[in-house]
Amino acid sequence: IVFIIIFFVLLGISAPIQQFASLPYQIRMFSGHESLFHLSLPVHAKADVDHPDVLKVNGSSEPSFDVDLNEPLRLQSDGVGDAELTLSLFGKVPLKQVKVKVLPELKVVPGGQTIGVKLKADGILVVGHHTIVTEDGKVSPGEEADIKRGDWITHFNGKKLDDIKNVTDFVQKAGKNNKKLELTLNRNGKSVKVKLKPALDKSNGQYRMGLYIRDSAAGVGTLTYYAPDQGMYGALGHRITDLDTQTPMTVKDGEIVHSNVTSIAKSRNGVPGEKRAHFFNQGEVLGNITINSDFGIFGHMKKQPSHGPIKKPVPVALAHEVKEGPAYILTVVEGQKVEKFDVEIVQVSRQNKAATKGMVIKITDPELIEKTGGIVQGMSGSPIMQDGKLVGAVTHVFVNDPTSGYGCFVEWMLEESGIIIQNSERQKAG
Repeated sequence: IVFIIIFFVLLGISAPIQQFASLPYQIRMFSGHESLFHLSLPVHAKADVDHPDVLKVNGSSEPSFDVDLNEPLRLQSDGVGDAELTLSLFGKVPLKQVKVKVLPELKVVPGGQTIGVKLKADGILVVGHHTIVTEDGKVSPGEEADIKRGDWITHFNGKKLDDIKNVTDFVQKAGKNNKKLELTLNRNGKSVKVKLKPALDKSNGQYRMGLYIRDSAAGVGTLTYYAPDQGMYGALGHRITDLDTQTPMTVKDGEIVHSNVTSIAKSRNGVPGEKRAHFFNQGEVLGNITINSDFGIFGHMKKQPSHGPIKKPVPVALAHEVKEGPAYILTVVEGQKVEKFDVEIVQVSRQNKAATKGMVIKITDPELIEKTGGIVQGMSGSPIMQDGKLVGAVTHVFVNDPTSGYGCFVEWMLEESGIIIQNSERQKAG
């Protein structure tokens, strides 16, 4: 029994089994592209293909064939559609069924430009409490009403607020009439109603709630790509959150504008650096913001942004195509000039569905390390290029090693914005 257990344990951790296990149950690929998978097992493959031109395996469109141990499993397609592969050991023992979805070819223009981000939230965020000095002593109506940091105020007395400027009118009216405000809160996705009685601040004669509130955010980031066929862009590679509460910002509207890098605060161990930049030419809006998600911000852009070193669209790599090895990023360290800097993709996470932290990258370019110390804040969204394809975006820096950080796969960014789905549906309609 012990021998059998050891045998199966060793079998399970053997390289061929590990390689086979890494083969996903679902594969997406672009028409006209090729995907390679190394199996190292005597596998018999049976392909159930809706259309013969959708998928070829190792150059064959036959429905059943053996896979040569000395060759990788090579998937090719010149069409668009769905197929299914059934892999069995020695042609007898079923091992895995793999669904293959072939998407229309997709190309985007890599970015790298520094952008200014201005976001207006759909609601009013509570970022803190404060006490009010009244004739009867110190009070904090917000705390007494059990309103918490990170709560979103969506309605005052049943009315949805369109602007934080209108809060003052509600508070003063309730205070003068000696009435309580009914606030509707969004707390972790749940609707909560509370009542708050404004307190009269004796220092200025104004009624106050005892809350610090905010309804907007602004900052600097990097454009990842522009999709000319769809007129859409993706940037940042991570969600915009409130600086004080780390609460995700819900989008009402927003825009991205031109930004100019004026200086760099270099990263060092334990202290992440940052790009110092200012917005300019704010009358020319580059694009709007419609989505703020774990994979970045997305919206529509009227035209291709300037200053990019790559003018023509390039192919994008799906998650399973990204590999460990040399790559480069596009980013700005001075003014508006987008430059190319060498990096190494040192680790790739095999993700079959959308997830953050898809790869670990390390800055290897001595010039970038000299200028920035590694990855700095504001570099989030810098496109990662490998083998002529856009593979992902820089997202986070390792605080204790600023030359290294995380990146996300561009596939998930394109999926989040709906570009992959739109492209597929457009092809079907055509």
